[in-house]
Amino acid sequence: MDKQIFVIGHRNPDTDSIASALAYAHLKRALGDERVTAAMAGNLNPQTTWLLGRLGIEAPLYLADVHPKVRDVIHRTPVTVAADAPLLTALEQFHHNSIRVLPVLDAAGVPKGIIPLRKIAERSLVTGADSLRLVSASLASLAACLCGSFLSGGADAAVESLHLFVGAMAEESFVDRISGFDPATLVVVTGDRSSIQKASIERGVRLLVVTGGLSVAEDVVRLAASRGVALLSTPLDTAATVSRCRLATPALALAEPAFESVSVGEPLGRLRDKLLHSGESAVLALEEDGSLAGVATKSSLFAPLPYALILVDHNELSQSVPGAEDLEILEVIDHHKLGNPPTTNPIPFITAPVGSTCTIVASLYEEHEVEPPAQIAALLLAGILSDTVILKSPTTTPRDRATVSRLSALAGLDWEAFGAEIFAASGALSGYGSPERVVGSDFKLFSQGELTFGVGQVEVFGFAEFNEMKKELQQALAARREKEGLELAGLMVTDISSESTMFLMEGGQAFTRFMGYPQPEPHVFEMKGVMSRKKQLVPHLIKVLGGR
Repeated sequence: MDKQIFVIGHRNPDTDSIASALAYAHLKRALGDERVTAAMAGNLNPQTTWLLGRLGIEAPLYLADVHPKVRDVIHRTPVTVAADAPLLTALEQFHHNSIRVLPVLDAAGVPKGIIPLRKIAERSLVTGADSLRLVSASLASLAACLCGSFLSGGADAAVESLHLFVGAMAEESFVDRISGFDPATLVVVTGDRSSIQKASIERGVRLLVVTGGLSVAEDVVRLAASRGVALLSTPLDTAATVSRCRLATPALALAEPAFESVSVGEPLGRLRDKLLHSGESAVLALEEDGSLAGVATKSSLFAPLPYALILVDHNELSQSVPGAEDLEILEVIDHHKLGNPPTTNPIPFITAPVGSTCTIVASLYEEHEVEPPAQIAALLLAGILSDTVILKSPTTTPRDRATVSRLSALAGLDWEAFGAEIFAASGALSGYGSPERVVGSDFKLFSQGELTFGVGQVEVFGFAEFNEMKKELQQALAARREKEGLELAGLMVTDISSESTMFLMEGGQAFTRFMGYPQPEPHVFEMKGVMSRKKQLVPHLIKVLGGR
């Protein structure tokens, strides 16, 4: 099975995350893999929104989560039986398809019940003359099972409780045998015995079946019509007719109306719980309109999932799109510390201590001797300039600088002017729309021992707007801290012009005295020369929290 492959960055994606996903997906397709699609695990921030508009590039596919769904593991060609089909059809389905549960559907494809294999077995094990004589069927289903045609009467669809008799004896003995039953409940099967045929009709039986395709006298047909007796001719012999009469019960009459079901849009875990804890051997998967999509059994839980992931700009599941832990991860391309999950098979895991994931992706274009078009070169260039703050961040390496020079030539752009354009277009906090979006646009989680903390970062030109929004930003941080259950939540507001950061911190009050930076007011630390979350602030916070 060809899987759909999503190249996806971390939650709350920044420009490097989006650019590396788009550019690497482009490279994979250029190398011949059309299954690859760029995706994103969160909304675009103002900088990336502006950039994609500037370059005329469509945003990646948004995936709120990649939790496997029921629809991913079911076969959409289930074996079923129509509600009005005879039990004979159901038996044939069981016989030819090796199934244990048979859904019974109405005309719209909606399940009205199920027939378990054990129900068929129970019916086949019926003993005793009275039980064997009982037939629960409609005249229509009897005619269908017997491949018969009506000589009088018609195919009534109402299910009736009938008693089956074979007229294979002298008329006197036969009449004596049926005398204790209501004639309106009798089905009489006979051959070309005119005396039995007429005796049955005169007593007003519900259905007279003449077997073997034998001709029926005109006077018998007229008599049946005048007495309101249904008369059916079948090509089957008497033995086959009797056997099939007992298989004429409509499937719906035999179905169990209660059954386990799940929507195709529900998480696979919901199906797993039903299969493992409900005691049922199968669960019906339903479309949104209630029609049957498929039948899931325990073996469905082992079906290969139709999509997989390539992670860029992160390698920790805590930062991945929700549900990533349930999918196969095919590759990782990153420039952060390692915290990757185990994989079942060896995979390409490319990491390097550079300032941007886009630097690594650009090198992969070189490795595969694929020249990125100007648009993709500009995208990769923007990712590097954004993550290294126009090569001013201490995370910047000679490899980043060399890559910027090469991409600038391919894109036909002056990298310094392009970098200034990028940050000028996105340096206003008001552009995020709300304090919550400022805090959450590039918020990442980290840990030190049993403590978990989160840090977001935004770049600005000057701190005037930050000073006006401090109170609202602190409230947004407090809400984020409570929601995530964090020891502390912080926001780096980094001024590109002065190459310094104001760090707004909520929580972690026990560690304040260990921060080592000036604190002009409660919850705010002034960090001159600090521009990198990854290389400067987070390692410092890990040390502070570890020294408690």
